[in-house]
Amino acid sequence: MAAPMGNVGDAAPGNGDTGTRGSEAGDSTETRGSGGGDGTETRGSGGGDGTETRGSGDERHGLHLFPERLVPKFKRGFAASAKCNFMLKVALESNPYAILLQDALKRSGCTAYRDRHFSCEECDNKVAGGFDSHTSQVVICQNNVQSQHYMNRVVTHELIHAFDHCRAHVDWFGSMEHMACSEIRAANLSGDCTFQNELRRFNFGLKGHHQTCVRNRAALSILAVRPTTIEEAKAAVDRVFEPCFNDLEPFGRIPLSKKHAKYAFLQHQSRDRYEANL
Repeated sequence: MAAPMGNVGDAAPGNGDTGTRGSEAGDSTETRGSGGGDGTETRGSGGGDGTETRGSGDERHGLHLFPERLVPKFKRGFAASAKCNFMLKVALESNPYAILLQDALKRSGCTAYRDRHFSCEECDNKVAGGFDSHTSQVVICQNNVQSQHYMNRVVTHELIHAFDHCRAHVDWFGSMEHMACSEIRAANLSGDCTFQNELRRFNFGLKGHHQTCVRNRAALSILAVRPTTIEEAKAAVDRVFEPCFNDLEPFGRIPLSKKHAKYAFLQHQSRDRYEANL
């Protein structure tokens, strides 16, 4: 497997979330990127069977955060794996955010299959998920994702990275701006910055707080998998913030609740339909 986990997914939760890990006090700080993350908060929507050992580039691309990607036969805890796969199944089948994103991937020609494009693995304590752009596979960190609520959010975050990987020519490892854009979209559209989640992190704000949260979490996601400074990560986010924050595909709105996500899904299903009075 030659491609890196540059887009690492969500960072593991801290004191404010259900999990017990995280480098940011109060919640799952996305100190990652997305493989998808990429962030986010991950990888792509491809399979991930054959893995090969990587060299000095592992840390540069965040691969060291996902040890099962580096060692052919990394031992997995059966109970943790079973729990993770069960919660993943529930998220993919019942969470409106994940359902919409799976439909959007299918319509874009990138159908995501449960057994092929999703994997529960042991990870570094810093991250909760990632997107592997080489295998197009979403990785869920079974040792860090301990609740269904958190699973739903991590899956959504990484599927946004997978959607970006499908629809655009994203240079995950060559362009920090490309990664920043996907991280902005994932933080904005996955529910990472809802009032409830910010409350769990003990982060409060009034006017413009949502945008502030998106900026901060996107920068932390980049910082998790790139040998850069927080100042450089924030600068990359600032350079692309406006167009990427306003890119609401495939939701068409900022889904601040499951109700909003359900409405977005119904709208997404009917966007290619039309009515005519004959």
